[in-house]
Amino acid sequence: MKLGVQKTLLAAVIVVLLVVAIIAVLVVLRGAGEEETIKIGFFAPLTGPASADGIAARTGAEIAVEIINERGGILGKRVELVVYDDALNPDQAVAVAQKLIQLDGVVAAVSGSYSSTTLAASQVFEESRVPLVVAYAVNPLITEGKRYVFRVGMLAETEGKAAAYTAVKLLGYKTVAILYIDNPYGDSLAKTAKEYVEKYGGEVVFMDKFQFGTDDFSPWLNQIKAIDEEKGVDVLLIVGYYQHAVAVKQAKSLGIQAQILGVEGFDSPKFIEIAGDAAEGVIIVTDFDRDSDLEMTKEFTKRYIEKRNLDPDMVAASSFDAIMVLAEAIEKAGSLDKEKIIEELSKIRDFPGVAGKILYFTENHNAVKELTLQVVENGKFRRYAMITEEEIITPSK
Repeated sequence: MKLGVQKTLLAAVIVVLLVVAIIAVLVVLRGAGEEETIKIGFFAPLTGPASADGIAARTGAEIAVEIINERGGILGKRVELVVYDDALNPDQAVAVAQKLIQLDGVVAAVSGSYSSTTLAASQVFEESRVPLVVAYAVNPLITEGKRYVFRVGMLAETEGKAAAYTAVKLLGYKTVAILYIDNPYGDSLAKTAKEYVEKYGGEVVFMDKFQFGTDDFSPWLNQIKAIDEEKGVDVLLIVGYYQHAVAVKQAKSLGIQAQILGVEGFDSPKFIEIAGDAAEGVIIVTDFDRDSDLEMTKEFTKRYIEKRNLDPDMVAASSFDAIMVLAEAIEKAGSLDKEKIIEELSKIRDFPGVAGKILYFTENHNAVKELTLQVVENGKFRRYAMITEEEIITPSK
């Protein structure tokens, strides 16, 4: 019996040793596989009401990774983009951030999402000391006071100043009506626009807000039309997203003759699709210049059209830039040390972004960059003018 027990114990020990050896080999192989790539996280609203923007943003990020890998990767390693859907839900964005950091072990991440989800996720990255580069979300609190969070897109405040400058200084108009979405993006942008319209000598003759899901704008537009008939409305500034292109259609169908001015939320092929012929002549404040002579812009546009059979938009261009900026910082850091990556992000100067040349980052890690006005001509966005005035493009402290 003793011999049989000994044989059984010996066999069990051998099995355990074999299992341990197999696990050790798998761990080594897994570790080797991980070392072959640099993982960069990415999240965007790939489903839900903002899915058109989310898919565009993801495509822009994927094109950036393609180009980086074709050039030899970062630090000689291929880049792997780890993508999750936040569904425009802040709680889901927090869960996604935790997955990217704890399970996927990303070196850094890019947000291709809106302000609510990006703000929620940014706190996770900040507390975990993992760099996050924000593509286009405009809420100032996303970066304010955070060491590990940077933004390559515009602030709502900057867009508001640029819209006021366009209406009063560039176009030479005096009376402005402002219709804006009831969220932090719309509120901040509209209030700044009003402040600067008045600062530049213009007058805001109407200002009111609407909810995200609004599809009938006639209550506001009829008021604007009455004001127009009484004292004149030169410019109608609409602060919303591409879904609110219906407001442009309704304004023109009511006979409102004011120049319609929009912002980055209208920078999408979906805006032109929804507005139809009413989109013609609409001017928007954005940072993606389709007519740029930059070779990278041409290459980005070519690849985007090949992938989606659609023209690229601001969110795609900004997500592309966010990946490229991050790649440059990692390469200059010379390692995957997150503190060094942050230091190199802070040092970036005159970066030739597809969505505007980034001159530098402020103390709150917001990009100071060139802006552009795009006008719809024959169903396409075309360059109307560039905005490079320091007072406008520099966020206040």
